Amino acid sequence: MSHPCLTCGACCAFFRVSFHWSEAEPATGGRVPIELTEPLRAHERVMRGTSQAQPRCIALDADIGRYSRCSIHPVRPSACAAVSASLEFGARSAQCDKARIAHGLHALEAEDWLWRDAAAGAMQGDAHIATHAVIA
Repeated sequence: MSHPCLTCGACCAFFRVSFHWSEAEPATGGRVPIELTEPLRAHERVMRGTSQAQPRCIALDADIGRYSRCSIHPVRPSACAAVSASLEFGARSAQCDKARIAHGLHALEAEDWLWRDAAAGAMQGDAHIATHAVIA
């Protein structure tokens, strides 16, 4: 299993992604590719494709519910970085739940994160083995 966002993409095809214009302005250190944005209001820009009746971010490479990838993930807007998957950090995310349900997906549950617990346990075991090998 893998992170649920990698098989989702619902939030990127449900919400308008708006942010301060400076995030897309190279002169102010903005990193969001300005060509993927459009003006929204005086001090805001929006990711292309998200300010319409059926939003879908231009940076989204996905088949919702099967695979999902943000083509600008390292430089995505702060609005995107602020969204977390439901229960990823122990709390429900109303945004995640609403977007997933709108796309016919189930709201994430604790069981959707069991892979992470198993992976963390395996990594701790690897660290123990590596430490033991160095000490021995």
